[in-house]
Amino acid sequence: MSREVLAFEAPDLSALARVLKREIDARSEKPGHVEILNMLAKAIGFRNYQHLKASRAAQDRLANKAPPAPLIEVDYRRVELTARCFAGGDVLVRWPGKYNQQQLALWVMWSYLPAGEDMAEKTVNTVLARHNGFDDHVLLRRELVNMGLLSRTRDCRLYRRVEKKPPPEAMALIRLVRRAQAVSTRF
Repeated sequence: MSREVLAFEAPDLSALARVLKREIDARSEKPGHVEILNMLAKAIGFRNYQHLKASRAAQDRLANKAPPAPLIEVDYRRVELTARCFAGGDVLVRWPGKYNQQQLALWVMWSYLPAGEDMAEKTVNTVLARHNGFDDHVLLRRELVNMGLLSRTRDCRLYRRVEKKPPPEAMALIRLVRRAQAVSTRF
């Protein structure tokens, strides 16, 4: 979970210290992290920490500030290991053994499905079979549904790609595979 940075400003430090002392003295046990956050928020006039956060978020929205982008590290080693399963093209030649690599590979398969349209099972199978070198498009279809990237009707006749933003590692892998595909089709 990424940590959100929230600026804290108290108009009167002495009043803040008095309120904190009163709150801590009223307890029989040492307060936990969230309780301390709530105490600090109450000391400057908010109901609790959530109220403080919501107020600051609204203040930023009103000021038309974009929230700071969270710093997300991409595990390029994981991307590289998963890319090896594609063997330099757009065909998944083997199913990765590790679950986290399987998830990345499924994002690439998801990217080949057309967005915003209902597809028959046969259409989904055709798309997945075209990008599948280990002859198990049924596994890919089932795992896409299990992962929530593909939805289907109760009778399993119609499928639809679920529109989600891929995680940064999946985006890196999709770009890498597409780039390798473009290079291989030029020659």
